[in-house]
Amino acid sequence: MSARKPGLIRRFFSAIWNILTWIRTSIANLLILLIILIIVVALLPKEVQTVPDKIALRVAPSGFLVDQYSYVDPVTQLLQQTSDENAETLVRDLIKAIEMGAKDERITSMVLDLNHLMGGGLSKLEEIGTALQHFKDSGKPIYAISDNYTQEQYYLASYADQVLMHPMGNLILTGYSSYRNYFKSALDKLHLKMHIFRVGEFKDAVEPYVRDDMSTASREHNSQWLNELWVTYTSQIEKQRQLSEGDIDAFINNMDDKLSEHGGDPSATAMAMNLVDQLASHGEQNQFLISKVGKKADSNEYLSIDFDDYLDLAPQHTPLGKDKVGLLVAKGMILDGEQPEGNIGGETLSKLIRQARDNKSIKALVLRVDSGGGSAFASELIRQELDITRQQGIPVLVSMGSVAASGGYWIAMGADEIWATPTTITGSIGVFSAFPTLEESLSEIGISTDGIGTTDLAGALRMDRPLSPLASNVLQQSVNNIYQRFLQIVADNRQTTTAQVNAAGQGRVWTGLAAKDLGLVDELGDLQDTIAAAAEKAGLKEYQVLDIEKPLTPRERLAKQLAGELSAMTPHNVQLFQAPALAILQSAQKQLEPLVKLLNIGGSRAVYAHCLECLAP
Repeated sequence: MSARKPGLIRRFFSAIWNILTWIRTSIANLLILLIILIIVVALLPKEVQTVPDKIALRVAPSGFLVDQYSYVDPVTQLLQQTSDENAETLVRDLIKAIEMGAKDERITSMVLDLNHLMGGGLSKLEEIGTALQHFKDSGKPIYAISDNYTQEQYYLASYADQVLMHPMGNLILTGYSSYRNYFKSALDKLHLKMHIFRVGEFKDAVEPYVRDDMSTASREHNSQWLNELWVTYTSQIEKQRQLSEGDIDAFINNMDDKLSEHGGDPSATAMAMNLVDQLASHGEQNQFLISKVGKKADSNEYLSIDFDDYLDLAPQHTPLGKDKVGLLVAKGMILDGEQPEGNIGGETLSKLIRQARDNKSIKALVLRVDSGGGSAFASELIRQELDITRQQGIPVLVSMGSVAASGGYWIAMGADEIWATPTTITGSIGVFSAFPTLEESLSEIGISTDGIGTTDLAGALRMDRPLSPLASNVLQQSVNNIYQRFLQIVADNRQTTTAQVNAAGQGRVWTGLAAKDLGLVDELGDLQDTIAAAAEKAGLKEYQVLDIEKPLTPRERLAKQLAGELSAMTPHNVQLFQAPALAILQSAQKQLEPLVKLLNIGGSRAVYAHCLECLAP
């Protein structure tokens, strides 16, 4: 008797399953073959390349300007590799390439392609601008190109001898602003209580949860530093473009009238205002650049070498001395424990400081800080390690980047000297803690909480119970104590009194220029200035700069090498694995990340020295 055949539905789903299995197996096999191919290519002998004679340096930063790359798992990097645009560009790499190109006789000029730059803060733009000015001072021209110019793109473009824009492009200048959402009414409707404990009249990080609008104190101090930065921005643009003082503000505040004069055409308006020099399509831009820098032999494109390729090919000058200045980067939110690059882990950075201290070749240490703060506990761990380092005779200098506020300023107190750029955002000496309770929200849906405890504080920090006066008093006193510690640490380091620090504190934010006048920082200068000062303090005439970084695991090193090989093999307009929906979710997660981290409160360390408002424009 023959076996009974499977039913139609069973055969249908079996066929679907077999197809899915085949697809999964095929993809896995393709990935294995791709990895094998990359390894083979990596092992093949490579042709020795050199920088051609008489060529333009193409500087095309993409994504955000950063002092340190955010951590990306090398396996993820391998699977999502794209060589066209990067999410981040290292400021030091840009500056190094520009400075080398200024001195290299083979580099005739620069093409500053700003199409893919997304931002990074005025302080970083100033540092790059200084390098661009050095390049111009060497007698070599700079040509800036972009379809459109954002505010940050245009700051760099203003250093160019010729600024080119697409005829259908736009020059977007709006000024700086600080707007936030306020949630008090929403929280009231949800019956969610946010208990806030803070010290500092101007410590406004928690205002959105207790107000529906900006307080007078917040409006006052934010207006001050925003206007200072905007004056710096406009004066620099007006100087580079040979405009009259106030021309940029007049252009923005009367933009509707200016556009009307030129038929609503933004590109023609920008030309008439002498903000750009030439309107040119892509083909016209290419022909203009060919006429200035030459043409590639194998294509109808202007002759240039990308700045990252130039860094790889150009001979590196290594000083004869074996002594080193160690360079550490503290970028992102300060959190407890171990953290990957992109955040500052109290334990992670402390270990790296100890590693630098134990390296006998390191004679001075520079810590680059680009952080709005975070955990007070983690900040103190880092400060203590820096203090131990300088007590052992190793000079420690801090270089402040775009932001070094609150906890970012706290860790700077472990240094012998503090350097900031004029547009660094710093200060915000203040602390806060926040604790939400949901008892009323739960009551609305019929959930209650009851029980017993052995003391008045037992179960006091449950989110489903009202916060008792005793617990509230304890939390406020803890915050007060940490603020007093903060004041004392600053007073001891800055050789002043807690009363004077408190007068400049209270959560108030300052620009680097104002902070210098107040005695909160020692000198004004960029990272290179700080490194030179550290070497001088250590008595070094010849030295090398040693980057001190968290070591990769063998798996990470292999995956990173494979990703690099894949980048070289992948066409510039191809991304191997695209996930638009995932990218959108990751972007939303990044926006909410600081708030989620701050509200993820638990334990005695949940007191923060953080400036949520300190976002460098």
